[in-house]
Amino acid sequence: MGKPATNPVKSVVTTFSILQTLRRLDGAGVTELATELDLPKSSVYNYLSTLEQEEYVVKDDGKYYLGLRFLDFGRYVRQRDDLYETARPEMEAIAEETGELVNLLVEEHGQGVYVCRIRGEQAVNVEASTGHRVPLHNTGLGKAILAYQPKDRVDEILDEHGMSSDTEHSITGRDAFEAELSDVRDRGVAFDHEERIDGLCCVAVPILDRDEQPIGALSVAGPKSRMQGERFTSELPELLKSATNVIELNLTYS
Repeated sequence: MGKPATNPVKSVVTTFSILQTLRRLDGAGVTELATELDLPKSSVYNYLSTLEQEEYVVKDDGKYYLGLRFLDFGRYVRQRDDLYETARPEMEAIAEETGELVNLLVEEHGQGVYVCRIRGEQAVNVEASTGHRVPLHNTGLGKAILAYQPKDRVDEILDEHGMSSDTEHSITGRDAFEAELSDVRDRGVAFDHEERIDGLCCVAVPILDRDEQPIGALSVAGPKSRMQGERFTSELPELLKSATNVIELNLTYS
């Protein structure tokens, strides 16, 4: 949930509730949507028929789905972002060198949003895709960003979104998490030891602006079997730091 509106427009809120529910259910009929949202079927039908008219949903065999028109919005938002355009060449080089999954994440409304993901030849398949939102506390990328945020902002994010335990390795205590962020600041590197997905480890570094504020984070993620020893603790961090140095310079002086 974003910043509360002063005078929210109910019809707009309902429209987005319908779209978000269609995405969550991977398509639904009028009756199913009405039940999920506790709305009259006639109202849901009117919303859906209007969205279909404007080409934001499509109907197939009695069910409604999000339309491809949203791809144009996603492409526009991403290409408008200087960080994406600047980071992508560095990410492609890292993916080719390591063979792993390379990720670019930014913080928005207290959550992490994947802006770009580049797959190397050996990259594993994971559920998150570009645009997917994840908690910040149990990813290396999120910790890399939070470590450079003011403490009151970190507290605000954790108060709003909590500290879910996605695996047995997730950090769920505030004191332990503050100590973890302190270590990230000291090292300039964050690690994810199977904290969001069992068997998946990640090393991440922040991307900072000229005022040392985080504008995103870059990571390499792979199976635990390949994320060990010097490769995990030294080689990959240095590779990522070198890439973020280039990205930060290009963002600052381009």
